[in-house]
Amino acid sequence: MSDMIAEVDVLVIGGGTAGPMAAVKAKEKNPALKVMLLEKANVKRSGAISMGMDGLNNAVIPGHATPEQYVKEITVANDGIVNQKTVMAYAQESFNMINQLDRWGVKFEKDETGDYAVKKVHHIGTYVLPMPEGHHMKKVLYRQLKKARVEITNRYMATRLLLDENGAIAGAMVLDTREGSFGVIRAKSVILCTGAAGRLGLPSSGYLFGTYENPTNAGDGYALAYHAGAELSGIECYQINPLIKDYNGPSCAYVTGPFGGYTSNAKGERFIECDYWSGQMMMEFYKELEGGNGPVFLKMDHLAEETISTIEHILHTNERPSRGRFHEGRHLDYRQGMVEMHISEIGLCSGHSASGVWVDEHAATTVPGLYAAGDLACVPHNYMLGAFVYGKFAGESAADYALTHALPAVDAAQVEAERKRVQGPLSNPDGLPPAQVEYKLRRFVNDYLQPPKVTKKMEIGLDRFAEIRADLDSMSATNPHELMRAMEVHFILDCAEMAAHASLYRTESRWGLYHYRVEHPEKNDADWFCHAQLKKNEAGEMTCFKRPIEPYIVELDDEEKDAYNRLRVVKQAATA
Repeated sequence: MSDMIAEVDVLVIGGGTAGPMAAVKAKEKNPALKVMLLEKANVKRSGAISMGMDGLNNAVIPGHATPEQYVKEITVANDGIVNQKTVMAYAQESFNMINQLDRWGVKFEKDETGDYAVKKVHHIGTYVLPMPEGHHMKKVLYRQLKKARVEITNRYMATRLLLDENGAIAGAMVLDTREGSFGVIRAKSVILCTGAAGRLGLPSSGYLFGTYENPTNAGDGYALAYHAGAELSGIECYQINPLIKDYNGPSCAYVTGPFGGYTSNAKGERFIECDYWSGQMMMEFYKELEGGNGPVFLKMDHLAEETISTIEHILHTNERPSRGRFHEGRHLDYRQGMVEMHISEIGLCSGHSASGVWVDEHAATTVPGLYAAGDLACVPHNYMLGAFVYGKFAGESAADYALTHALPAVDAAQVEAERKRVQGPLSNPDGLPPAQVEYKLRRFVNDYLQPPKVTKKMEIGLDRFAEIRADLDSMSATNPHELMRAMEVHFILDCAEMAAHASLYRTESRWGLYHYRVEHPEKNDADWFCHAQLKKNEAGEMTCFKRPIEPYIVELDDEEKDAYNRLRVVKQAATA
């Protein structure tokens, strides 16, 4: 076949955090396997991890926390809607992965005894492990990829997954983002590690490429999984974050918390007890804005100079390297005043919610031969260390699958249909520019899907999305980059429609501001204590259904269950 690019055993899509780990672990499982890592940019500089990283948010370290405590924490933080088996699998492997990274050369903060210097940020447990040189993480990973002899293919974008006659994975169809050519990579198993769907809404700054998540994350993996027939879960549980106003980065009150910084209202008052991001924390943030006490700020001006200097080093060197320049350009100084925050646009991410491609404790999706890891997979509160752990699970599982399956045949009809879709914009030079369509689409996401969720607005949103879908065939591309951008518009639209359908399906409110339905303001455990799933049915339509929550392996008492509902600071009445 003239379109054939490669034939491999394991294809890993996405070269950020989970992808490199998955590729390395697949190769370690069996060095004879041909493992390819596919990245639409460049593995050396890709993924959210390349934007800076200040620490691990979920380090389960003996002496500081147990796997059982962590499972409780995450179950409570996600309002009980979790598959505890996936959380426990992570928790049990967490410490092994930290030690692995330590041996690879990742520098973690340690105390005077040589123990990991874990900080308390969460509401219940102690899990945050600072990384003094987190910005070097990509170099560490790249060395391991080269050491393991993983084949790296940069500047190729997966547009659809290939399926065999039984609906199992057969590889992927890809676009060369430098040349604009279309091709096929056959594979026995595929691992999706494409990160969050961060590019759904339009940031208030108006920057098309602004988003808290990596700005290239257009929801590629969510759409790839959906069109392959995989189940997705919790898509109605949006991730929205407290960001610095007009800056592509988090406020990081949870980073400053151990040093005495906190989230405050315009009066300089602390109004939430725990700055760890959660839907309930964002609800309190929203209430403060709407209640006349806003804007909301990151407050550090009460701290000592030495403390602020330490925080600055973390925030400006590891978390976001451009942050110092941003503040300098706007004459902002943590020492002189508070830094304004606002609520981000919506995205899909398992980071602080549980939205994503449904996986089990082995990183397997519901499609045979397809695996997922990182922010894309629906393991809640997974973060960077979770991406590494589930990258390991996915790599080993995909390797095992590849060893027991032959290379499936390629369906020529699938390939031809996808070629026409992908290359269509090249033959339409007078059509709509992809950036224009993306801007309009993302504005609609803001207008109709941003919480609080209103039923009629979401219904109108679906109508508007349908109109944009009719425009997709009218997009133009004059070069390979524009062609890639056009395909990303397809992904963003798929994810926006998923977000609307899933939000309309769950007729209750849950997870604070992540899923606040104005017409259904109360939580309804009787009908909705379940996973809300979404998939493409046999008729090609988007459909939602319930999946029951498996019995807990770690039980919670009533007080623990209610922990995240008690975030607001209660003011003591003045006494005479």
